[in-house]
Amino acid sequence: QVQFVESGGGLVQPGGSLRLSCAASGSIFGISMEWHRQAPGKPREWIGTITSGGTTLYANSAKGRFTISRDNVKNTMYLQMNSLKPEDTAVYYCRSITPISGWGQGTQVTVSS
Repeated sequence: QVQFVESGGGLVQPGGSLRLSCAASGSIFGISMEWHRQAPGKPREWIGTITSGGTTLYANSAKGRFTISRDNVKNTMYLQMNSLKPEDTAVYYCRSITPISGWGQGTQVTVSS
């Protein structure tokens, strides 16, 4: 089963941008994948999905600001986050959904001035 490692988090000012990476341990060809996040004291929230063919779906909170992409040669999925808000502060996780995988360790995103 393919496993994933999230990276690219950090501290960014409101209105800023950040790109997260989700590196797979093997080929992601034919795999659909998703991003989730969890803020302290709040339930885990689905952000979006990218299918094996590259079709994307987004939560309303992400649509228009976040973009999911994938590079099958690099075996990596990305989450480009623009116009970041303090409420985007959370630990961000990725996983495969075809088949279901475990979660990675997550990467912390903090949006603060």
